[in-house]
Amino acid sequence: MSNGQRRRGRQPGRDRDRQSAKILSLTEEINFKNPSPRLFDDVARQAARIVGQDRGRNKNTQIRRFYDELVMWDMRVNQVVREGKEPAQRLKEYLPFIRMMNAKAAYADGRKLVDENFKELLRKCLQQVEDPQTLRHCRTFFEAFMGFYKVERPN
Repeated sequence: MSNGQRRRGRQPGRDRDRQSAKILSLTEEINFKNPSPRLFDDVARQAARIVGQDRGRNKNTQIRRFYDELVMWDMRVNQVVREGKEPAQRLKEYLPFIRMMNAKAAYADGRKLVDENFKELLRKCLQQVEDPQTLRHCRTFFEAFMGFYKVERPN
């Protein structure tokens, strides 16, 4: 392949690197301790746009599985009364399992079901979960992300 052909054609490695750089810079704006007014709108929309660009991976059903699991953990942590434990105590018990979602994303990436962008987005979000409130913000961010993602990837 000549240099002219390479310049005109897509270069998958470079395109992937540019997309990874975009998601990395975007994840710097994700802060669940002090959410900005843009977090559940502009930031979630941009994340959906970046993750939605890989048409071979990141299918709606696959992304939805991760969201559904996050909702399940949020519900378990924030149940009104369960075994007399406070939400903070339950989060402490469940946090290793919540963070295990990163391993599930790595497995899904290995099977070419999700891409590096989604994996990095999930990692950055789960890394910030420290208390029931940050878990709730993480869930809300993914709820907004899923809404925008449905527009970016209708089916």
